[in-house]
Amino acid sequence: MRHIASVVCLLVALSTPGFAEDNPPPPKVTLIKAGRLLDVREGTYRADQGVLIEGERIKDVGPLVQVQAHAPKDAAIIDLSRSTVLPGLIDCHAHVLGNPKDYSPMRDLRYSSAMGTVWGVHNLESWLDHGFTGLRDACENDLGYGQLALRDGIRRGLVRGPRMASAGRCISVTGGHGDADVLAPDQALPRRTNLADDVTQVPTAVRYDVKYGADWIKLMATGGVSDPMSDFNRQELSQEQMAKAVEVAHHAGKRVMAHAEGTEGIKAAVRAGVDTIEHGTMLDEEAARLMAGKGTWLVPTLYTFQHSVELGTTHGQEAVTLEKTKAIMKFQPGAFALALKYRLKISFGLDDDPEMLPHEFEALVRAGMSPLEAIRAATVNAATLLGWQEQAGAIEAGKFADLIAVDDDPLKDIGELGRVRFVMANGVVVKGLSH
Repeated sequence: MRHIASVVCLLVALSTPGFAEDNPPPPKVTLIKAGRLLDVREGTYRADQGVLIEGERIKDVGPLVQVQAHAPKDAAIIDLSRSTVLPGLIDCHAHVLGNPKDYSPMRDLRYSSAMGTVWGVHNLESWLDHGFTGLRDACENDLGYGQLALRDGIRRGLVRGPRMASAGRCISVTGGHGDADVLAPDQALPRRTNLADDVTQVPTAVRYDVKYGADWIKLMATGGVSDPMSDFNRQELSQEQMAKAVEVAHHAGKRVMAHAEGTEGIKAAVRAGVDTIEHGTMLDEEAARLMAGKGTWLVPTLYTFQHSVELGTTHGQEAVTLEKTKAIMKFQPGAFALALKYRLKISFGLDDDPEMLPHEFEALVRAGMSPLEAIRAATVNAATLLGWQEQAGAIEAGKFADLIAVDDDPLKDIGELGRVRFVMANGVVVKGLSH
């Protein structure tokens, strides 16, 4: 009876809230043998390095002999001694929901919120497969905020994907680049909460996103190219509207990103105090000086425009959007040259099908960045833009164990980042030797 009572007491203790948490199993320890490790801050390689990982964090980095000496005898070993090891990559302009190969302006109307989120689960696997262990969703037209559900599901371990920050809806004027209603007037959708046509309507639109947990507020400062209605040359939200959005968002502890392609819209968004300019395709000298003076980030998304021209009217893209893309493309090289001239803070962003991620690195290098600068845009720069600089963006003790490996030297051939063969996210191998 005494034995039975002891067993019962143990079972009760195990079922008591807090018991398991008070006696957790020790974290798994892994030692990575890195033949060549890229220090993205210094821009140099370190040969024969060891990375000791305890749970989801990096515990130690240094010469392999030294790190191995401090590793537990039962540590798991991952041999990347013939590889180049880099930090996990971060995409600062992603759209995770829906079919990324469907370029039709009607796409969002053909998918329920649930199906768009199912596609999101699929798409997140693609980001991981390409070595992207972090991303920022740059707004969705989903009434159910599927991107925020995915973000939270990843945090809770319910869904596998990169660490996420996310904007909410795409705040726009009626008929602007973020207006999801592309139907005829006699078939129009009910008015949505992301539309704001004067300053008084802006706080409600911003607070609606804040209410449901958005990390970022996304503003449509100008028209765009991927919809059939707007004009990318035209400023849409006024400077006063954007300043009010920044005021409300910053008061709530949120940051603000602005889609801005046309020149005047870029300047208005910067003067309004937004934190990042997305695209900046018609950046001029004055706008570049403004951004440099205010420290505004640029996420240029070069390849998505180039890719749209390559696709033509396939994949559902309409002739009107193709012609707009061709028209704006002539401004892209000069605008990016100004961004480099004024040493703007630049971060990596794709704004396209995640299968195209390697092409954005190639586009950045073709446009004038060195391979190292392009890699920094997707590591230390991206982490800093997202406020993750203490957690991610480099292979350093204390940071999350987010690492990738390629065979050769991406500083000589940026195309190597299209051949990622090993990915670890939060200390878990998601692609490679033991997966």
